[in-house]
Amino acid sequence: MRVRRGSRETAMSEAVKTTDRTNEIETVRLGRNLGAEIRNLDLSQHLTANEFGVVHRAFLENEILVFRDQDIDARDQIAFGRMFGDLSIHPFSPNLAGMPELIVLDNHQGNPPRLTDQWHSDETFRETPPMATILRSTITPKLGGDTMFASMSAAYEGLSDEIQRLISGLEGIFDFKPFRTLFNNDPESKKRLLEIEDEHPIRTHPVVRVHPESGRKSIFVNPQFTIGIKGMKEEESRALLTMLFDQAKVPEYQFRHHWEQNTMIMWDNRCVLHYAIHDYYPQRRRMERVTIAGDKPFGPDAPYDGPHIGRPELTLSEQDAPPQDGEEPVRNFKR
Repeated sequence: MRVRRGSRETAMSEAVKTTDRTNEIETVRLGRNLGAEIRNLDLSQHLTANEFGVVHRAFLENEILVFRDQDIDARDQIAFGRMFGDLSIHPFSPNLAGMPELIVLDNHQGNPPRLTDQWHSDETFRETPPMATILRSTITPKLGGDTMFASMSAAYEGLSDEIQRLISGLEGIFDFKPFRTLFNNDPESKKRLLEIEDEHPIRTHPVVRVHPESGRKSIFVNPQFTIGIKGMKEEESRALLTMLFDQAKVPEYQFRHHWEQNTMIMWDNRCVLHYAIHDYYPQRRRMERVTIAGDKPFGPDAPYDGPHIGRPELTLSEQDAPPQDGEEPVRNFKR
């Protein structure tokens, strides 16, 4: 497991003070391809090693975890994130005083949401994009404001064998470009923009990424930051990327979350795209976010000797059994 050991060990050493309630934790799946809710876990308390193990395994299997009714603050959110590794600091987004790792997303009348209503994976313009994002709601609109997610591992698995072979080994070109519109034209803003552009030049990542903890393959491009395919003509890149971007639009690969007060979501930035729906504006929507530092993405050509963790098996119940003898089957069409 590729985590920053120092941060995680510190969190774990504190966790031994608490009562272990591993057996009370419930993992309830919310979608066929991604999404699960973790119940009976109080995130205002430090997790024991066993509790963390349950959460971490559920995270790798389901790619998104939902924690409802959490009476926690920013410090609790930061402490939870640090159990997975060091937290990354966004290059320019506003943060809380004394908490550079936590950014505030506060949209209201006069400050409309921008740029997040597009499928994307957070900060993939970095050499080492965040491995996960943890987002907590503090003010939720009465209507709208949902967030959509797409499993790009399921999207990859949905491709034909021929397309999978075609895109394996390709490299996507990623650019900071969309964020340039957030800077003003005054000298100080222009200077800061140039500094950020120097820190984050155009770079490449594999189109097919191998998950460093599960071994699962996923499509690792997104409409917000991927501007081309290395070695391809512009029209070739555009055609291929459009096809791959469209995979995120397949409903079977998606999960849609409706926000409620005191809900926190954690998603795997290495294999999940997300899309913030802007239909709530001018109602107020306030979120607090931390991201966990990640590794440099690698593709199928690189060696991988870690575990292979797939999605949980679909469990059928008694009601899913086919019609029994004497029960008239219902057909949608005549045969």
